[in-house]
Amino acid sequence: MTDISTQLIHHPYRPPEGFEAMAPGVHKASTVFFPNVQALRTQEWMDKSGYTYGLHGTPTTFTLEERIATLEGGRFCVLAPSGLSALTLVDMAFLRAGDQVLLPDNAYGPGKAFAVKELAQWGIAHAFYDPLNPADLAARIGPSTRLVWIEAPGSITLEFPDMPALVGVVRQANAGRERPVVTALDNTWGAGLAFNAFDLGVDVSMQALTKYPSGGADVLMGSVVTRDESLHRDVLLAHMRLGLGVGANDAELVLRGLGSMALRYAAQDTATRELAAWAQTQPGVECVLHPALPGSPGHDAWRRDARAAACLFSVVFQDHIPQARIDAFLDALQCFRLGWSWAGPISLCAPYDVAAIRTRTWPHRGGLVRFAVGLEAVADLKADLLQAWPNLGA
Repeated sequence: MTDISTQLIHHPYRPPEGFEAMAPGVHKASTVFFPNVQALRTQEWMDKSGYTYGLHGTPTTFTLEERIATLEGGRFCVLAPSGLSALTLVDMAFLRAGDQVLLPDNAYGPGKAFAVKELAQWGIAHAFYDPLNPADLAARIGPSTRLVWIEAPGSITLEFPDMPALVGVVRQANAGRERPVVTALDNTWGAGLAFNAFDLGVDVSMQALTKYPSGGADVLMGSVVTRDESLHRDVLLAHMRLGLGVGANDAELVLRGLGSMALRYAAQDTATRELAAWAQTQPGVECVLHPALPGSPGHDAWRRDARAAACLFSVVFQDHIPQARIDAFLDALQCFRLGWSWAGPISLCAPYDVAAIRTRTWPHRGGLVRFAVGLEAVADLKADLLQAWPNLGA
């Protein structure tokens, strides 16, 4: 090789082995080299014993998958480009034309929309059940039901379900079935820290790594974790056929965030409980929704099954306060920024029209605001809420 370009591309130098540092290495690749034809024909990626193509895994993504599986108390993990893509991956791994999926009425909106639009177009039926009423779930499971989603707590309104009871309903319905119903949990809120989903009986745990595992509000990623090898294989093959993958730099960011995750979760949990309890005492508030608050829907199930309560609380205002005043209150906030998502360092807030996104009657008539508590000092967040509160005219 005499040409400099060829020499640089095929340079023989290899760094010595044995380098080890605190941060895992970041391996970027589409093409993966094989040492010989036999390796090319036989190398296996599904069990993480080797590498075949960047989309199917690198040392960086395999490392993150193993750590997320440990975090969730599972055995197997698959990464996806976002939380929503992880959710829809579960749907596509386990559902086929003629099947039915059941979702809690308080589930994450885009997940419900995927069932209503895409899954319906593919011949997959759906129905919504009351997550606080296991008997309602039991009444809706039929011969074609293949997948039951659980969300703990519910999106926006934070009802905490009796997960063992819901799982028990599914297990009872599975007696004698050739294709058993799979239970899948959206565990983004619990994040593997508030409770162990598999100890509570679920088959599949999905979460948006965008939230707590990342912690920086600067990366999108999701995961699907299982304990059962056959379920994992279904997810993994669907993942491969859909061409889903995550970038090495994104995996690096989540790996970096994992080290401080438990500390951040605990700090935000403590701050959120204080602010949620304080908000109950303020004028114009009808109720505050937060699983750790007595009286919040599902509080008893949370107290029995969970050990933490994350960073979210929702305030339902009295119905005499018009939405325009609620909007003015939100516009006046300075520490709390308007934005979607949560679990980052900056506190967030957003208004919701709950009645418009539920199939069941919502018992409250007043406006709702969901707050996501960041890492600012509680005193500063409380002062921010206090200075904006007069805009409510309560």
